Amino acid sequence: MGLQPDGFNLRCPASIGKVIDAQATNVTISEDTLAADLADGRTISVPLVWYPRLLQGTPVERNKWELIDEGRAIHWPDLDEHISIKGLLIGRPSAENPLSLRKWLDERTQQDK
Repeated sequence: MGLQPDGFNLRCPASIGKVIDAQATNVTISEDTLAADLADGRTISVPLVWYPRLLQGTPVERNKWELIDEGRAIHWPDLDEHISIKGLLIGRPSAENPLSLRKWLDERTQQDK
């Protein structure tokens, strides 16, 4: 009743605010997980397979991230990837279409030659 599939009660302004205003303070990436520490003490982790560019990146590229928009998003300049903290909290995987990903992968391959 009022709870959405993402676990947030949209009838409760406090619940919405925890998503909209969430700010990351740190990011860690393992072989299979992306985790963000939030300013309010929470840690959110999601499968790395949700973000194909991160999955395809080298460990060096994955670990070269920066917080943008006052910690409301994460940017990986070497991978041309941006992920919002809100997206992580509501469980939104990458929406990149397969054709765009293939083009990006092909460009990476050409750069490596």
